[in-house]
Amino acid sequence: MAAYFLVKGEQTVKGRITINGAKNSAVALLPAALLTEEKVKIDNLPQITDIDKLLDIMRSLGASVSSPGGRCLCIDGANVDRFAPPGPLVNQLRASYYLMGSLLGRFGRVEIPMPGGCDLGPRPIDQHIKGFTAMGASVEVGHGLVKVNTNGLRGAHIYLDVVSVGATINIMLAAVKAEGRTVIENAAREPEIVDVANFLNAMGAQVRGAGTDIIKIQGVKKLYAVEHSVIPDRIEAGTFMIAAAATGGDVVVEGVIPKHLEPVTAKLKEVGADVELGPDFISVKSRNGLTSCDVKTFPYPGFPTDLQPHMMVLLTKAPGISLVTENVFERRFCHIDELRKMGARITLEGRTAIIEGGRSLSSAPLRAMDLRGGAAFIIAGLMAGGDTIVGNIKYIDRGYERIEERFQEVGVSVQRFEEGEN
Repeated sequence: MAAYFLVKGEQTVKGRITINGAKNSAVALLPAALLTEEKVKIDNLPQITDIDKLLDIMRSLGASVSSPGGRCLCIDGANVDRFAPPGPLVNQLRASYYLMGSLLGRFGRVEIPMPGGCDLGPRPIDQHIKGFTAMGASVEVGHGLVKVNTNGLRGAHIYLDVVSVGATINIMLAAVKAEGRTVIENAAREPEIVDVANFLNAMGAQVRGAGTDIIKIQGVKKLYAVEHSVIPDRIEAGTFMIAAAATGGDVVVEGVIPKHLEPVTAKLKEVGADVELGPDFISVKSRNGLTSCDVKTFPYPGFPTDLQPHMMVLLTKAPGISLVTENVFERRFCHIDELRKMGARITLEGRTAIIEGGRSLSSAPLRAMDLRGGAAFIIAGLMAGGDTIVGNIKYIDRGYERIEERFQEVGVSVQRFEEGEN
């Protein structure tokens, strides 16, 4: 049966919450673990459905996965002997494409269906393929299948035509065991890329420059066992920070790296929230009045596209006209029609949403269309008059660990039900 959330309206987010490990790091670290035949231990993994699906794929390839307890997993890739993950599993999540780089680096070949995930518009893998081809691989794409073969990867100079987190990481994974040096120019700079590079380096790789737009990788012959802890999830942290500002609340998100959230804290200050930074925490306190502002999403260190829907919800409360321009994903405005059901006045012109703020939202049945938009609907429900039902929450479960319980930790009522209950 399909599950849904019941969100009690007109609530205030208050309290302290410790942030979980980053989803966008974890889904790359797990495939990276297959680059070695030795045991890898990864801690602080978020307990989300995307991780569950990725582990199922890795087991299908021959990996052994065990848990010593808590948020820690041990991955033993000694018996991985397959380079073609099953289509039905791969089709369920976008991040399965990281298996391209890791299996290519390990076996010199991979056959993988086109990845699934949220429908955010065209997200081609042409930059991934460009990188593999530059390193000497032959790539065949057809009938929904990508086949990559090589007689041995060689280092190459690769300039990415667009800044791509996925392509940057995938090329890194393939290059760490390639012969010679690989240089990636116009590389993405996200903290999750730095996390993956640190993981690879701890295994014996030689990756330099992660976090800048030029990454240099000197290939090595072998990678070794490692223990690694996933960085905190800046998107989960931003979700609760924005929720506090939107509901007139006061929250402290703990266990974070404040620098990773600078674009978010800057915008929250601009709309009128009080923000205090500590060494590993950020507090957000809402004032009585909010101010309209303009938001443009860009690759890191710009404002994250993954928090664009949340920010749009917040801006419905700010009197005046706000503009939200989406520069990363073409179809990341699916949440607008649902917000209009709640009385939000939002018009769309190309890649820019025009928000007439200062109006109260009212409850309505909502349906999550993607991961981040679904989480934003919970914030909208907390702001609205009446109780809001958010359906199709399988998308939210992909990237947030038991989000209803997490919101309960900060003093608000978000309950999960199966259809037919309540």
